[in-house]
Amino acid sequence: MNIPNIFQATEVAQLIDRINMLSPSTKPLWGKMYADQMLAHVNVAYEMAFEDLHPKPKGFKKLILKLLVKKAVTGPKAYSKNSRTAPVFIIKGSRDFEVEQKRLITYLNKVLSLGREHFEQLESHGFGPLSSEEWNTLFAKHLEHHLQQFGV
Repeated sequence: MNIPNIFQATEVAQLIDRINMLSPSTKPLWGKMYADQMLAHVNVAYEMAFEDLHPKPKGFKKLILKLLVKKAVTGPKAYSKNSRTAPVFIIKGSRDFEVEQKRLITYLNKVLSLGREHFEQLESHGFGPLSSEEWNTLFAKHLEHHLQQFGV
């Protein structure tokens, strides 16, 4: 999998073009989510970075995240199809497609405008400080996985 660079305007523009190719009726090539749920699901990572909506893990749970999950999320290896996800990322019920689509595009533009330097050693929700490269992978690998899931 080629992981896009969300700190480069041309690559963010390409991601946004692909996001705009989605519609509420776009069907996944695998998995159970609908397009609106997928967009809301992807938005959770940005909510964790920019909003105070989700409780931060503490103690043993945070240690497990850093030791076992961080490498899978911030490393270069692609996610496998139908892989498990954390409960906070599970979206039940329907969401407003257009709202979730606009939120995702807004988050991408926010990452781009803040720039690479902003994210260097920025504290993450559950993994401790991350390099800007790890932040890029966290955001972009997840988005790329789901854009491929929906064939765009």
